[in-house]
Amino acid sequence: MQTLPSSAEMERAYTRSDASYDGIFLLGVKSTGVFCRPSCGARKPLPKNVEYFSTPREAVFAGYRPCKRCNPLAALGEPPAWVGTLLQAIEENPSRRIRDAELRSMEIDPARARRFFLKNYGMTFQAYCRGRRLGKAFEQIRTGGTLDDAALGHGYESHSGFRDAFSRTFGVPPGKADSAERIVVAWVESPLGPLIAGATGEHLVFLEFTDRRMIEAQIASLRRHFKLPIVPGENRILEMLRSELRSYFTGTLRKFQVPLSYPGSDFQRRVWNELLKIPYGATVSYEQLAQRVGSPRAQRAVGHTNGLNRIAIVIPCHRVVNKSGELGGYGGGVWRKRAMLDLERGARAPGAARHRPARKAGEGVPR
Repeated sequence: MQTLPSSAEMERAYTRSDASYDGIFLLGVKSTGVFCRPSCGARKPLPKNVEYFSTPREAVFAGYRPCKRCNPLAALGEPPAWVGTLLQAIEENPSRRIRDAELRSMEIDPARARRFFLKNYGMTFQAYCRGRRLGKAFEQIRTGGTLDDAALGHGYESHSGFRDAFSRTFGVPPGKADSAERIVVAWVESPLGPLIAGATGEHLVFLEFTDRRMIEAQIASLRRHFKLPIVPGENRILEMLRSELRSYFTGTLRKFQVPLSYPGSDFQRRVWNELLKIPYGATVSYEQLAQRVGSPRAQRAVGHTNGLNRIAIVIPCHRVVNKSGELGGYGGGVWRKRAMLDLERGARAPGAARHRPARKAGEGVPR
């Protein structure tokens, strides 16, 4: 297990700028939106404004950007010049998409960039770009701050720049938050890492880990199906979800009661409805699931639909495994799937957030 020190120990380390803890943990500063090494010489944040991470990947997908003062992405030494060029280009415009053709025009081999970022930062180059693109919107959601806080306090020089980036991701300017009909989205902490949840006034419609590879496509699907503004906020459905998730992760809740809405094709609805029937602590194979929805030869389509589930955990797509009993894939990472199945089978509940097992090469890494 890759386990962080205690919160008290990490607090002592960063308040003393103890360099011996560099590489052991990173701290995200909620008030500034950056993540730092423990030895960072910047002004020390209050403990209530700090959260801790094991890897840069976790910090990036929690909506934080690397500190320019301590450069946490260079914890083991300065990165090569070409990596520094890439990082600078991303920070100058986090919403920019740097594709392989542009990398080649910069005389950077895309495969080399992917390998370096994966080895040193725990994520591919494109995953890092995606995390930074989403990071600004995630920060607005996570903190529930004002437009001024999000736009001017987290790297944007103008309201219009923030509105443009927010609109590209969520399909509506943040100023439309007063719409009568809307989907409100909020940050949800969990022992397996942060999630983003979305709900109308009556139903939970979205729940996904922030580092999921398909999260941008899932948000686009949400907009397409509901045709409603998606804005940061809170409501009674999200409050109910948080309460039930806490009980689930402590092993005291076996069946969620939060009301759901998950539009899709007839076939998709049949698959997702069947997922809800899989008992707590049980699993089914893709073959069995295909038989249960009346399409025994559609195992591949069933697997694809399983992966398109927009409400993780509550619609338990993690309970579908290979015929051999092996876990197979999971959009949130196989390690999370294993942790939830262990929990449901009566094993120990997951530990504190972001205390997670080291990943096998390539396992659950977003691309």
